[in-house]
Amino acid sequence: MSKSHFTNDFKIDAVKQITERGYSVTEVSKRLGVSTHSLYQWRKRFSKSPAAIKEVVDQFLEISRLKKELARVTEERDILKKATASLSWLREGLRKRCQVKYAFIKVHSCDFMVRSMCRMLHVHPSGFYAWLKSPLSKRALEDQRQMALLKQAWEESGKVYGYRKLHDDLCELGECISPNRVARLARMAGISAQIGYKRRPGQYGGKPSVVVDNTLDRQFDVQEPNRFWVTDITYIKTTEGYSYLAVVIDLYSRKVVGWSMQNRQPTELVLQALLMAVWRRKPVDKVVIHSDQGSQFTSIEWASFLKAHNLEHSMSRRGNCHDNAVVESFFNLLKRERIRRKLYKTREDARQDIFDYIVCEADGTSNVLQPETQTC
Repeated sequence: MSKSHFTNDFKIDAVKQITERGYSVTEVSKRLGVSTHSLYQWRKRFSKSPAAIKEVVDQFLEISRLKKELARVTEERDILKKATASLSWLREGLRKRCQVKYAFIKVHSCDFMVRSMCRMLHVHPSGFYAWLKSPLSKRALEDQRQMALLKQAWEESGKVYGYRKLHDDLCELGECISPNRVARLARMAGISAQIGYKRRPGQYGGKPSVVVDNTLDRQFDVQEPNRFWVTDITYIKTTEGYSYLAVVIDLYSRKVVGWSMQNRQPTELVLQALLMAVWRRKPVDKVVIHSDQGSQFTSIEWASFLKAHNLEHSMSRRGNCHDNAVVESFFNLLKRERIRRKLYKTREDARQDIFDYIVCEADGTSNVLQPETQTC
């Protein structure tokens, strides 16, 4: 049988019936349904002057209040200790999304009062109960759907695309999404772009060429095709040794119009790439071909070829890659998205893989480089 609880006023009235009205303890016990033992205890406790009784009652109420306050503070301390131990975001000032806090409250609802946790985590209980009925909002569901599309596009790119190119891919699929939202979803999904090689520290100034002027002068925005071409050489590492790749890019379309790959880097390497560009484009007016000051581009064979095909030469400053930034950017993308992620066993494997990249990805066509086997 559960123990009965009586208020202090009830106890004082029971004691007054014994002390002031003259009833016996037995009579009061039968009338009120209280044991005689309790009545003796109450009489011993409350049979004092009204001032003393008031003091005792006030002390009792104060003790009760302090016990409740201690229980509340202890619960709040335990909530913070549990949150600090299980959630690393608490150190940031409890400024994370409400959904994270709601999830914490749900997990520990058996240990602490829901309203106490809501008060400590600065959320409203009504918001928590609404979240229990519908944990994911419409925007969250849309984020999940678009995040799946992002992961698919990222994997199809070979896990090299950043949020800018992923945004372009989603727009091509008909999705209405902003670049900032793509960046946020990519960050949540752990998607990041493949970073290229770090640039070595040093000075990049350089003196102008004494042979050919810098006609291009970093004017990379061209309004017509076959007006300005840029060219350069890079190396490809394989287990058989290095292979050397030379490309020619039209500044108007930013596409590779000619390329060549050999085991060495003589003048013939760049001449074959330029010959492919001339054969494919067949320019009518004079074209400016810009290069660095490498020995291949200062040779007599190179100058004779330019003169025979109505091409004008332009040269960067010595050791200054920014004067030829477009082709350097292409090489950076090529190595970041394809070469750096693989180890070629043979030079032929490297040739086929780079051919696939230039034709199918960078150039965006499938049959424009058919004469490649004849010029490489």
